[in-house]
Amino acid sequence: MSNRAWIMVVCGAVVVTLSMGVRQTFGLFLTPLGLDLNISREAFGLAIAVQNLLFGLVQPFVGAWADRHGAGKVAAVGAALYIAGLVLAAGAASVVGISIGLGVMVGLAMAGCTFTVILGAVGKAVPEGQRTLAFGIVTAGGSLGQFLVVPAAQGLIDALDWRGALLVLGGLIFLILPLALGVAGRPTEDAGEDGPPLKAALREAVAHPSFWMLNLGFFVCGFHIAFVGTHMPAYLRDQGLSPGIGAMSLALIGLFNIIGSAAWGALGSRHSKKWLLVMVYALRGVAIAIFLVVPLSAASALIFAASFGFLWLGTVPLTNGLIALIYGVRNLSALGGIVFLSHQIGAFLGAWLAGVAFTVLGSYDAVWIASIILAGIAALANVPIREVSLRTGQVPA
Repeated sequence: MSNRAWIMVVCGAVVVTLSMGVRQTFGLFLTPLGLDLNISREAFGLAIAVQNLLFGLVQPFVGAWADRHGAGKVAAVGAALYIAGLVLAAGAASVVGISIGLGVMVGLAMAGCTFTVILGAVGKAVPEGQRTLAFGIVTAGGSLGQFLVVPAAQGLIDALDWRGALLVLGGLIFLILPLALGVAGRPTEDAGEDGPPLKAALREAVAHPSFWMLNLGFFVCGFHIAFVGTHMPAYLRDQGLSPGIGAMSLALIGLFNIIGSAAWGALGSRHSKKWLLVMVYALRGVAIAIFLVVPLSAASALIFAASFGFLWLGTVPLTNGLIALIYGVRNLSALGGIVFLSHQIGAFLGAWLAGVAFTVLGSYDAVWIASIILAGIAALANVPIREVSLRTGQVPA
């Protein structure tokens, strides 16, 4: 890779580290915030679900704008809105302020400073043979943020209460503003040659069955991540484990996904991306099943977190790598944004329905079982994908 490409990869990875790291802390706020403001798990889950849904709904449009004008300005605007949402939530007096701050504003902000926009910029700067590996490095940044920021956030909540913790997290997001310069700049002319104009690209993708299989798989990915990330700390606390185990579990998910994202990205540069996706989804189902069968303890929770973390975001470099391979990089952020919308619809349902299930049934058991079934569906959905470039008609070497 060129020096410019490496700068973009490193700055992009740090941007994702900060934006995703802060986002992954929100599950820690469920209990203290809920007790202070008398907000139910269902209501808090709905706020996070709205965040996930808006994150996805605006992503194709934000991605298309970034494809045309570059990612730097988009990332900076997203960071500014992110900070405003955290500050608003820190001063909230009811569920309304939490829903607007953490739900609406952070949801819109995430579309500009996370995976789709950053990976779109990186994909245009990195050669095809190294692209999935670069995607894995950037994706690992999100996990590094989870590993570093989640335990720090728990410490901040203990020391400053949840309001002070949100303000400090807003200060971390401020660092994205100078980092946005590292991913700034318009796409190169070479990138513009790899794929048709946006309208033609959309017609091409919609008519291609593999595009919908990628959407289905990513829908399941979003469901898993939102459910586990939002509700696992509360689930473990319900079972008698300490709040620190919940925080440590989220941190371990982040730690092992640093390894997992880089590993799956590296494998995707050398092997079939679709079969690697089949493997990731199937292993998720196996990991959840074992977690439910084994008697719950601090050790079993942490082992599950580590194993699930290795699979946590491995889907991201592989899915975006397939989109770039099959449809080209010219409209990578726009097409990736549509697939990511499916991810966020799944995330909306994972965060919200888990809260509904707990309110109605008094436990998360039904959602755990549904997660296993969905993992099998996602694995099967990726089998018929045609891993062939529509630009050249060739299977990758």
